[in-house]
Amino acid sequence: MAWATEADLEQVFMDDLGALGYALHRGAEISPDVPHPLRPSFRDTLLEPVFLAALARLNPALPTTAINEAASRLRDIVFTTDVVQENRRVHDLMVNGIALTYFSDGEERNARVQVVDWKNTQNDWRAINQVDIVGKNPRIPDVVLFLNGLPLVVIELKGTEGADTAAAYNQVDTYKEDIPDLFRTSLLNVISDGVTARYGSLSAGLDRYMNWRTLDGKTIEPVNSALALQTLTNGLLKPATLLEMLRWFVVFEDEGKGPIKKIAGYHQFHAVRKAVASIGEARGQDGKGGVIWHTQGSGKSLLMTFLAGRVMHHSDFQNPTLLILTDRNDLDNQLFATFGRCKALLGEDPVQAENVANLQDLLNRDVGGVIFSTIQKFRPEKGEVFPELTNRSNVIVMVDEAHRTQYGFEAKLVKETGEIRHGLAYQLRQALPNAVYVAFTGTPVSLVGADTVGVFGEYIDVYDIAQAVQDGATVPIYYEARVAKIELDQDVASGLDDDFDEATETLEEDQTAAAARKWSRVEALVGA
Repeated sequence: MAWATEADLEQVFMDDLGALGYALHRGAEISPDVPHPLRPSFRDTLLEPVFLAALARLNPALPTTAINEAASRLRDIVFTTDVVQENRRVHDLMVNGIALTYFSDGEERNARVQVVDWKNTQNDWRAINQVDIVGKNPRIPDVVLFLNGLPLVVIELKGTEGADTAAAYNQVDTYKEDIPDLFRTSLLNVISDGVTARYGSLSAGLDRYMNWRTLDGKTIEPVNSALALQTLTNGLLKPATLLEMLRWFVVFEDEGKGPIKKIAGYHQFHAVRKAVASIGEARGQDGKGGVIWHTQGSGKSLLMTFLAGRVMHHSDFQNPTLLILTDRNDLDNQLFATFGRCKALLGEDPVQAENVANLQDLLNRDVGGVIFSTIQKFRPEKGEVFPELTNRSNVIVMVDEAHRTQYGFEAKLVKETGEIRHGLAYQLRQALPNAVYVAFTGTPVSLVGADTVGVFGEYIDVYDIAQAVQDGATVPIYYEARVAKIELDQDVASGLDDDFDEATETLEEDQTAAAARKWSRVEALVGA
């Protein structure tokens, strides 16, 4: 629909923000020309008195000199020509606090000055429309959301006939060029034509701006719903949700060409929330943390990274050890590289097990650690069972492509040798008997002896290909119905993993990985 004027849309939007708890202001109220201004000049994007008051309120034990020093660390620009680099620097200060030293009673002391109250009892939230800012050129963003005096969300609204989200995106892109200081502390941007509404990071192109289609992670609104802007406002722009996004759902990936800022989609955000609860329930019980079924191309690697960062810092898990498990060396390397680029979220450097002995050393620890391994490293010596490595319950095993090589719990008699043998998943649980196991897959299976839900527990979250296509996360798949139907006898199907283990038992791990790649191509064909 087209609004009579953009001002009408803006006013309705501001009213909705007021209902969420934001203090509402017009841009004229924060003009440097008014008495007791919140900005010294039109070039300033921070509300400095609000920011200083928040620092003092959140750090009552610190002297004014320390508060002023912390404020200057955040306020003074370091990367003058690269707004994404500067955003990454400031993001770290906002999330982790500002480390400094100060003198008190003649002694030098260390402090970490908190910028945000994560319990959200002492934060200052404001929504201000029509904010005049002077940079390379003067610009007036429609709405800016401020957290403790810092611009957090920039919103551009287009409500007239012929102006759409692409026009709103182009406007934000112009702001980044003309008034880059506005984005130093930003979390995300929002664009809307009054009906359609999307959000994206500082680095995102228009094709990477995403829908936010839920209020609670359960009910999903249609993409073209007339309530899309309201859903995004009430689902994403709630202060509590923005705080979670800021702290746990932002990464800066740098593959050698400068950092790219990435933030979670609604499906990743709510899947992590649900997974944390499911892991907590499974701990000390049956260890079945559940299955996250997200289709290929929907950002599964980032989802795993976000979940890893959340559980590593969750007080309920008491400094857990995290084991990331794949069944192929190339997948292990790819996922390890992603986690390595996002290590700031994890709080420590991930490590990759080189061999069986190294894996045992890495897991033989009391706390902490983000460890990568292939499941083949849990293969015991012939005729033996893999030794127990730890009986701790705060070991969390995240299994990628969990529909493969995660079965074979029943004992199997090898007729030629008379040997009793179990599958790799059995050996894994012998090594980590009290761990919590969480599965990630785009194609869960349900066969006799090979049931993803049976092994890992109920579905935590489902994001199927139809939903991903609607969101634009994956491209539509078109096909002609000419493929011959392929069926496998249940007895044959249930024995595939055992046969694979038997066929590769004597191979080195790199040979096993090559065989796995061949079998995965067959799997892809059958799955199609």
